[in-house]
Amino acid sequence: MQMLTFLLCFGFPLSTAFYFHAAEREEKCLIEDIPSDTMVTGTFKIQQWDTGRHMFLESAPGLGMFVTITTYNGEVILSKLYGPQGTFYFTSYSPGEHIICLESNSTRLVSFGGNRLRIHLDIRVGEHDLDAAIAQAKDKVNELTFKLEYLIEQIGQIVKEQNYQRDREEKFRMTSEDTNSNVLWWAFAQILILISVGIFQMKYLKDFFIAKKLV
Repeated sequence: MQMLTFLLCFGFPLSTAFYFHAAEREEKCLIEDIPSDTMVTGTFKIQQWDTGRHMFLESAPGLGMFVTITTYNGEVILSKLYGPQGTFYFTSYSPGEHIICLESNSTRLVSFGGNRLRIHLDIRVGEHDLDAAIAQAKDKVNELTFKLEYLIEQIGQIVKEQNYQRDREEKFRMTSEDTNSNVLWWAFAQILILISVGIFQMKYLKDFFIAKKLV
């Protein structure tokens, strides 16, 4: 966990906007000193580095942000998963330092921690947004969209597993049929060999008895 420290003390309203870089699923934290009974609003946006175009993309599909806010004594105020951009709110119930941690989250089942991200963050202390209800509703939609993408990814993985198992069963069935066919032909060949040996022995015994004038 890496810590970005900003002490924001007793100013109303107070806004801090900045960005920082992080790897995928790397947690970054910052500390804010907040008075009691103060509403804090944080707005973030994830940009993903495009190695082909050598630039940060405006959007980061398939990525989300897990936000955790705790007091300095370890009390969890907020712990929530958001989409690639969103707004979080919390109210400080006691004065002191609050730790805000952000960790990118991916809908991909296999992710590579080396993916470079740029995270824009705007922290507003003491501001009461008149459109908070609308922002929260949009945030809910983004969160549901992110979860839906994750479920679709899981369903796709399950379908791949089912197709793989189906292919294995088909190969096993074909191998079994080939084995059964080979066993049948081998049994038929053994019967022919036994019949041929029997006929040869009967003819040999008959010629032997005739030669000895026993018949």
